[in-house]
Amino acid sequence: MSRESIIRGDDTSSSANDVSTEDTVVSLRPQSLQEYVGQSDVVDSLKIALNAAKKRNEPMEHILFHGPPGLGKTTLAHIISKEMGADLVHTSGPALDKPVDIVGILSNLNAGEILFIDEIHRLPHTVEEYLYSAMEDFQVDFIYGKGAFAKTLPFQLKQFTLVGATTRAGLLTPPLRDRFGIMYHLDFYSPEELSKVVERSSSILGIDISEAACREIARRSRGTPRIANRLLRRVRDYSDVKNSGIVDIDITVVALDREGVDKEGLDRLDRQYLTTIVDNYNGGPVGIDALAATVNEEVQTLVDVVEPYLLKMGFVLRTPGGRRIGEASLQHLGIKDRWKLL
Repeated sequence: MSRESIIRGDDTSSSANDVSTEDTVVSLRPQSLQEYVGQSDVVDSLKIALNAAKKRNEPMEHILFHGPPGLGKTTLAHIISKEMGADLVHTSGPALDKPVDIVGILSNLNAGEILFIDEIHRLPHTVEEYLYSAMEDFQVDFIYGKGAFAKTLPFQLKQFTLVGATTRAGLLTPPLRDRFGIMYHLDFYSPEELSKVVERSSSILGIDISEAACREIARRSRGTPRIANRLLRRVRDYSDVKNSGIVDIDITVVALDREGVDKEGLDRLDRQYLTTIVDNYNGGPVGIDALAATVNEEVQTLVDVVEPYLLKMGFVLRTPGGRRIGEASLQHLGIKDRWKLL
């Protein structure tokens, strides 16, 4: 990955479903904290930290954002870069395969630049160790020679800010986690906040949409702005073909039903996950490995993509014995013989 592509913030790990074109990503991404919708506690704290750093004319402290995917961690990293007037160097944990990769990036950072590492919990341990001294002392140690003749050559770095993002903060090692001066958890959005996100995105994309349609898309977006924007595009596509581009509540309901997204925001994989627990395991408990094998999906897909929202809404329960179906699922799926399962 070239330094030019890193500085531009090209993210080769982003899902193809998240965006239509690079221009759309740039246009829909909020450019300032004033434009950013939701996460009010995080935004308020971040404003204070940014203003304090600018007042002292110092780089920001290292920041860690953690929470489910699609909630705005990358967007906040870009906003921090713009607020501080510094370039953003964008990479990801899996892309940093060898120590030479991270040392090369660190040694080329200019004073005040922002290094953003997405999925930072996936850093190899040998790479992570170089970040310890870089974050704390702004120094990396080159080792040359072998055996008894090995020597350490310290290399002083310019002061930078590391912004890390992870969907699984628990997998971060304590030495790395403790070196972040600021840690923020991003939670799912409320339907009201997502409605504002849909309204803002519709305005940018030039979509003629009703207020009721905004609320319907928001209600089915699983508390996630990325999903809200994706569903908005699918509704727009359907409306362009079937309704001359006007997005009202009726066309929205039809379009989302055709996409397999129900009124609680569950898609086909979510419903397959829940019905599998009910039909194959009598409501649970069932281990995640057995469940993944039954639905023919990767364990990580279920843990990172499917389960966070289902757990949040009480559709599934995580117990010491495994996953159990929740009361909310039984009501949503219309299962009447609850006494057999609970």
